[in-house]
Amino acid sequence: MATKSLKARHKELANTQRQLEILSNGIFRDGDLPYFKDKIAEIGMFPLKPRKLEVLQINVGYMCNQVCEHCHVDAGPDRKEIMTQETMELCLEVIRNTGAHTLDLTGGAPEMNPNFRWFVEEAAKAGIQDFIVRSNLTIIKANKKYQDLPEFFKKFNIHVVSSMPHYTRGKTDKQRGEGVFDKSIAALQELNAVGYGMPDSPLRLDLVYNPSGAYLPADQSALERDFKKALLEDFNIQFHNLFAITNLPISRFLDYLIASENYEDYMISLVDAYNPAAVQNVMCTNTISVSWDGWLYDCDFNQMLGLKVGSKVKHIKDYNEEVLNNRNIVISQHCYGCTAGAGSSCQGTVA
Repeated sequence: MATKSLKARHKELANTQRQLEILSNGIFRDGDLPYFKDKIAEIGMFPLKPRKLEVLQINVGYMCNQVCEHCHVDAGPDRKEIMTQETMELCLEVIRNTGAHTLDLTGGAPEMNPNFRWFVEEAAKAGIQDFIVRSNLTIIKANKKYQDLPEFFKKFNIHVVSSMPHYTRGKTDKQRGEGVFDKSIAALQELNAVGYGMPDSPLRLDLVYNPSGAYLPADQSALERDFKKALLEDFNIQFHNLFAITNLPISRFLDYLIASENYEDYMISLVDAYNPAAVQNVMCTNTISVSWDGWLYDCDFNQMLGLKVGSKVKHIKDYNEEVLNNRNIVISQHCYGCTAGAGSSCQGTVA
């Protein structure tokens, strides 16, 4: 398993333009599969337009204590892209004035940003309805600096959304690295101990599942039942919801697909599973994604492909919600991943 990012290994697919070339050529250029824009044009959804903004998602940096096999961010310990306090100040101004009801902090491991705690404290004062931090869990067990995170999250009523590839050690460690499962279990137990994930607790703890191979996730509600049963019986762990997310053919997962000679079959499976009903609620229609350096994107996936918003407002310093709501959403073939089956978003299924 790799211990460095694609970028640190100087791999071809660290280049976003190369990823986009792969996604737009080959089986799509040859006409074997339809372009995503043509598919949504069939239901009168092209160009794709945003609805009312509900979620402001901010990526505070690509640094992470893990190097996961499927990571679309290409995050890792060697990634030095970290949001500065100056950019955070610009974000805070937007948070105070946004019409969005959800603030979603992500990374990398967002907790590794040196200004993370200050940012959380300041953002919490804005009184946003749902304040999410996406934690990989193992960061809580990484070293003493992070061991009080459960209490810190509780203090600010943070909604913790945590990656958990599987309820078994083998499948989790295969995707995320040796020892990840045991550290994740210990972190979940610590979150439970302070009240997170309990049936009637206001301290929300949700898990995120994504497949370890070149296939689509199973039914989200069935997966949730399996996870809840296994984690409760084996480790006395409880949580609220499970979100099933489809792996998008971006960055390290795209690299995996090509290396394992699964790329074409996976793209065919995504297109075959295309669900027109899912297009209505894809996350780019109610979300703005902010990168570590303040650029604006329709979603976290577009951010990782360098596809900035199609608006004259492109940076957080010029933020204007009204202008942004009049944009066309930027799309490519990776968008099939969000419209396959029951659909997929950072909040789980959409159809």
